[in-house]
Parts: sequence; structure tokens; C-alpha cells
Amino acid sequence: MHLQTVFLGIGSNIGDRMLHLEKAIQRLAGIPEIDVIAVSRIYITEPVGITEQNRFYNGVVKLATSILPEDLRKQCKTIEQEIGRPEHYQRWSPRVIDLDILLYGNLCCNTETLTIPHPELHRRKFVLVPLLDLDNPEHPLLHCPISGLLKTCEDHSVLIRTKSIIATPMPHHRHGH
Repeated sequence: MHLQTVFLGIGSNIGDRMLHLEKAIQRLAGIPEIDVIAVSRIYITEPVGITEQNRFYNGVVKLATSILPEDLRKQCKTIEQEIGRPEHYQRWSPRVIDLDILLYGNLCCNTETLTIPHPELHRRKFVLVPLLDLDNPEHPLLHCPISGLLKTCEDHSVLIRTKSIIATPMPHHRHGH
């Protein structure tokens, strides 16, 4: 299968949030079939749902991968658990790390375990803003570029851009893997 461009949402609001994001990106980059192309700026964002919790650090990672969507989802779950997220958790509860597939090429799928594009993508500034740092792809279901979705987004939360930048790991093919 040829390479697909994938956008993953990353977030953390427990402990050393920036370190958790860095670890997750390093783990992603360590998977032979994944090249991390770029990492957005990291934003401090307000929690959604259960609001009595720490603010999140959120960003978006752009990947090129040949891994199929369901297998990529499993890899993300494994990384979450390795970094310290329990397998079962309450929705919208605080989390050490959160990895979500936002877009997988132009794919649209809806299974019991996976919905692509991410069903909340167009409603969440903490995803749209960092995604636009990297690219302006078209939403394959709504047929609207991400910049257009941001203009019509009803999420009025305030994002604070951190000064921290997470370096993009070197791709595998450049250092002999």
C-alpha cells in the first residue's frame, strides 16, 4: 500500500504534559512504517466536558504511513498505555496522553472502533488551529478546507500558543533504518 498522509491529534493534561507529548511523538517515530513529517505548535487549551481539571497541551502531528487505519489506531492505543494511560477511562477525564486519528488521507470510515475523519474535528479549535499550522487539507466528508471549518467553528475557547516547539524526529530512511 502506498503512503498515506495522516494527521493525529495529541494531548495531555496530567504531569509533565510537554514531556508526554514528546515521548508519544518519539514512539510514533520509532515505528518503522511511520515517518513523522511535522509537528504543530503546542497550545494550552481549556478542557472539554469535565472542566474541573488541568488545562491540556494540544497539538497535531503530520505523518506519512503505510499502516492501515485500524492498525494505526492499535499502535496509538499501545503508545498511550506505554506512556501511562489506562486502557479503560471515563470519557473526557484527565489523561496522561491522548492520540487521535483526525484525518487519514481522504478516507471516510465508520466502524465500531474507528471513525475517520474524527467526528469532533470540525467542532474543536484545539484540533483545527494546530492542524492549520501544518496544512490546510479538505475535510473529506464536509468538503471544506480546515481554514473554512475554523471560520464556522462554534467553539469559543481560547488557545494559548506555547513557546515550546517539539522537534520533528528524523525520518527512518535518512539514518539507515
